[in-house]
Amino acid sequence: MSNHAAAEFEPLNMAVLTVSDTRTAANDTSGDLLAEKLQAAGHHLQARELVRDDVYVLRAVISGWIADPAIQAVLVTGGTGLTGRDSTPEALLPLFDKTVGGFGELFRHLSLADIGTATVQSRALAGLANRTLVFCLPGSTGACRLAWEGILAEQLNSQTRPCNFVPHVRAPKEAAHG
Repeated sequence: MSNHAAAEFEPLNMAVLTVSDTRTAANDTSGDLLAEKLQAAGHHLQARELVRDDVYVLRAVISGWIADPAIQAVLVTGGTGLTGRDSTPEALLPLFDKTVGGFGELFRHLSLADIGTATVQSRALAGLANRTLVFCLPGSTGACRLAWEGILAEQLNSQTRPCNFVPHVRAPKEAAHG
């Protein structure tokens, strides 16, 4: 599936946010998985938080990370379903300068093999805000693994050809100068 050229790998500075009214740092398996996967791939974990499912809390945390020149990509897990308190899409869509429509479509396509037609209830999405990528994933550990292994590992790798997300984020040199 991937075509890795001889280009040099460029590690990204990333943050992980878990959105949950029930999980704690002790049982946040989805956040743990994302933090482990991104570091194993050679990226840097710059920040990690766990917050309750609240539109304004979500916007505050993500807005801070979008404004932080040291953070190039954010992985959000949780709050993308259809239950009453699931509000990640509503909270974050207004912050995006551009949406990455294909991300949610591809995630649901890959998810079909695992959970069947229930995948239509996933509101996974992604966007670009202030040259920071934001990926909103379901809260299940299996869904986070699927997103990482099926999409994110390649698209956050500067060596993936014919294209990847890396040119769309702030370069570390740009971050250091403002």
